[in-house]
Amino acid sequence: MLLLIIVTLLWAFSFSLIGVYLAGQVDSYFSVLTRVLLATLVFLPFLNWRTPPRTAITLMAIGAIQLGLMYLFYYQSFLLLSVPEVLLFTIFTPVYIALIYNLLARRLSLRNSLWNLLVAAIAVAGAAIIRWDSLSDDYWLGFFVVQGANLCFASGQVAYRQFMQSSAVRGKSLPPRQTFGWFFIGASIVAAIAWLLLGKPQYPTGVVQWSVLLWLGAVASGIGYFLWNKGATQVSPATLAAMNNVLIPAGLIVNLLIWNRDADLPRLIAGGLLIVAAVALSEWRNKHP
Repeated sequence: MLLLIIVTLLWAFSFSLIGVYLAGQVDSYFSVLTRVLLATLVFLPFLNWRTPPRTAITLMAIGAIQLGLMYLFYYQSFLLLSVPEVLLFTIFTPVYIALIYNLLARRLSLRNSLWNLLVAAIAVAGAAIIRWDSLSDDYWLGFFVVQGANLCFASGQVAYRQFMQSSAVRGKSLPPRQTFGWFFIGASIVAAIAWLLLGKPQYPTGVVQWSVLLWLGAVASGIGYFLWNKGATQVSPATLAAMNNVLIPAGLIVNLLIWNRDADLPRLIAGGLLIVAAVALSEWRNKHP
């Protein structure tokens, strides 16, 4: 779970960086393409070009969904919603993870399925406590756009976890650093097509915006997604679901402390503690089944 915690701290800055420096100022499709291409460059030197075709294609498909399509929805949401609203609407990701995992892993008992949903629901309740106040006029459209991103991110996490674990069982797995480049190549293909079809000539105009894109691409996406997906294979589905919502209080704290946005501190603390309780409860059950 340590890897998930590290990436959570890393990603906590991403929401505000996009909302403050990129949204409405740089074409969202160009931002997505730049970000995934930079992430691809990070892992390209490690890529094993002799990866079995099935593995390469599967990882490209997972990357296309979890990162490519997710980013297309994600960046559009910042044009419709404020940073706190985007954070708020990601509270449903744990539910999607639990439901998708239960759908794919039919071997799970009803008790395990209900447990995964219970932990996810606790995390959702904690995130909902944090911020549920006045919303913008684009509430409904923004809501559904964020849910598109949530579904892509959730399905990608579950698919990667299942695929890597099944590959390890079959004894056909390669070191993740040698194959993760395929993940970003798949995302880059989706981003490139979207930019060619829908992109606008609205590019970064200064060092700050280029620096933000460089950080988001090479560090937040490149290193971040590698560590997050690796961490996803080391925890239970319930813990993975709950950890997705730890991003919400972390992102709101960064938004408050650095960019001086309004936040309800009592609700932030109460919701954050409930999310932490969900993760702790899941870990306790793993050690005491």
